[in-house]
Amino acid sequence: MDILQRDEASGLSFRVVPASEQPLGRLFLLHGVGGNETNLMPLAVDLPKQLELVFVRSQFTLAHGQYAWFQVHFGANGPVINADQANDSRMRLHQLVQSLSKRDGAAPMPALMAGFSQGGILSASVALSAPEDVARFAILSGRILPELEPHLASREALKQTAGFIAHGEYDDKLRVAFANHADRRLTELGVQHETHIYPIGHSLNADVVRDFSSWLSRQIEI
Repeated sequence: MDILQRDEASGLSFRVVPASEQPLGRLFLLHGVGGNETNLMPLAVDLPKQLELVFVRSQFTLAHGQYAWFQVHFGANGPVINADQANDSRMRLHQLVQSLSKRDGAAPMPALMAGFSQGGILSASVALSAPEDVARFAILSGRILPELEPHLASREALKQTAGFIAHGEYDDKLRVAFANHADRRLTELGVQHETHIYPIGHSLNADVVRDFSSWLSRQIEI
């Protein structure tokens, strides 16, 4: 297993899987609530070989080996979040992107960000608020937080972004309506994106990974 590193500026820990071919970008991958940075590591074999993969661990500990980007309660009217924690995670992730970019020197690699569930939520939050540093993002079984609205970048800045949405039709954690809302909101913001709905629950399957990997390949070829 790759060594767990810590970025002092952001306070976040992460593991890196280097690109096996000439690197064309750095993809930050974010786990869901109750997970950790190793959860999405099995995806490495199916993603473009030209990407350096950074698997990030969130800072809020739920239990041993279990972390969250923010606290959330699922009530009768849907999820209720700790907005301050979500915003703190957004800013820490942005700082991590900048920290690793500085390590590259004069030619920093383009940054992409994707995640599952809460990780997808944070991926959208970072990209839609800081497209100058993260212009490509993927929401895998996640949503766009309404609490993000005050932090959105300008519509002009968002023209450079592109997104990927994947969601299960039978998701019982974050219902598919959240994906439909995210699709509409990105259209309103002028963000180029594609949306895929699959006959699955709150999970990933081979079809999701295949379509996500194909989308990533097209992004780094631009």
